[in-house]
Amino acid sequence: MEQFDVFLCHNSQEKAQVEEIRTQLLQTGIYAWLDKYDFEPFRPWQDQLDEIIFQIKAAAVFIGSSGVGPWADIEMKEFLVEFAKRKIRMGLVILPGCPDHLINEVPRFMRSFQWVDFRHQDPDPMERLIWGITGIKPGTQTIIHPPVFERPSKPPETTPKPPHQTDDLSSEKGIDYTKLRDLLAAKNWKEADEETYRVMIQAVGKEEGDYFTNDELLNFPCTDLRTIDRLWVKYSNGHFGFSVQKEIYLSVGGKADGKYYEKVWEKFGDRVGWRVKRNFFVVSNWINYSDVIYDTASPRGHLPAGRSGIGFSVSSLASRLVNCNTP
Repeated sequence: MEQFDVFLCHNSQEKAQVEEIRTQLLQTGIYAWLDKYDFEPFRPWQDQLDEIIFQIKAAAVFIGSSGVGPWADIEMKEFLVEFAKRKIRMGLVILPGCPDHLINEVPRFMRSFQWVDFRHQDPDPMERLIWGITGIKPGTQTIIHPPVFERPSKPPETTPKPPHQTDDLSSEKGIDYTKLRDLLAAKNWKEADEETYRVMIQAVGKEEGDYFTNDELLNFPCTDLRTIDRLWVKYSNGHFGFSVQKEIYLSVGGKADGKYYEKVWEKFGDRVGWRVKRNFFVVSNWINYSDVIYDTASPRGHLPAGRSGIGFSVSSLASRLVNCNTP
């Protein structure tokens, strides 16, 4: 069973605000449990709560203008019992608009913990929430705008040793994917991202430093696209890859037609960590390529980030993956 860093206990009336916070936590690599996404369909919720409560390291009890709520009250009591057994980290998170009298209705035991208050921006409530969940005080966070396929930095001078496994490195264009495979196997995500650009620009017959056109991505060689994607998915254990991005893009309303849909693109950027916001009420910003997170602690689908027309490439590559019969 997947282990979560924090359980987000909340009133369903406040779900939109809690989802915003969950997205920010995921972007920092904190796995946050939320019923909307993590309850298995067709199973009693109480049974599932009993199962996952042992997998949770911390519990954040949200309270807003609607109070704690009946279901959240049950969850909170479950976690109070678990706190007594395991001393899990837990505390209140006050949402904007919550009146003081509702806080006073929370059990005294819960109010005894230092809480996080999103009604105030100083100190930064998101940093305090991360601190409360992890026990580690965050340093200064960088506001991380869309990545633009620019010319990659100088290639790495050394190449890691090849892995022992034998991979299918097929190419319609005679391209050698050994280096990409070796970089991915060694978890050198940044260098692998840059190498991905190099082999892809080569596959469409262009020179390093050039940009992709929409048509080039819509007609990218199927064999090569499958090889690149398969390597990313395999060596990241399903965390990275074009097919992973396709799945996320379609899940937020995207269409595999190679066209640009602004709202969908923004939702996709939020999900994969290409758009973030530092404070709860600040508009999201697209990250710079220099701010890409080269670690599997990043949100799922964060890589490949690429450097060439990424604003349309996900839709275009999603379309090509469908046409190439790639899952």
